[in-house]
Amino acid sequence: MKNDFNLCPMCGSKKIENHNNKKWVCPDCGFDLYCNVAAAVGVIISDRQKNVLFEVRAKEPRKGFLAIPGGFVDADEPAEKAVVRECHEELGFDINPDSISFVCTNPNTYEYKKIEYKTCDMFFKADLPSEFDSIDEFIKKLHAEESEVSGFVSVQVATEEDIEKLPLAFNSTRETLKKWIKM
Repeated sequence: MKNDFNLCPMCGSKKIENHNNKKWVCPDCGFDLYCNVAAAVGVIISDRQKNVLFEVRAKEPRKGFLAIPGGFVDADEPAEKAVVRECHEELGFDINPDSISFVCTNPNTYEYKKIEYKTCDMFFKADLPSEFDSIDEFIKKLHAEESEVSGFVSVQVATEEDIEKLPLAFNSTRETLKKWIKM
């Protein structure tokens, strides 16, 4: 997909030039628009049996597919705080910030309303809150953010074969789970 703009957003010129989807330049007014990578987070919450909490996406892109809790990092927000905020918003549950630890990063492409966004997805894992023995028990206490999440499922993720069977929304999550099972 190529992100194309027909007009300069500053002067309205039709001469806007696309430089490999990384930069747009207007030769008439000198305006430059850079397409920088966006930061996003995701968190793997699992129990001792390697059952992982997944959300069923309620909106595009990839509506109906599975994702782990997460989202875009806000301006001036540390990634770890974004994990806590996204869990609060999407799960209706406050994850203990001290239980979060870094797993890895992976690039991703997020297409939304015919615009392609390149992201650097930062993945973390978080302990299942101590008051719960299983992900299934945890799910019963969650309150989905209906605009983002249509439901929750628990899936055992112990092997690469388990991962390949999952209808995951994003390849960056698939690659991260492959690293996570080896930790």
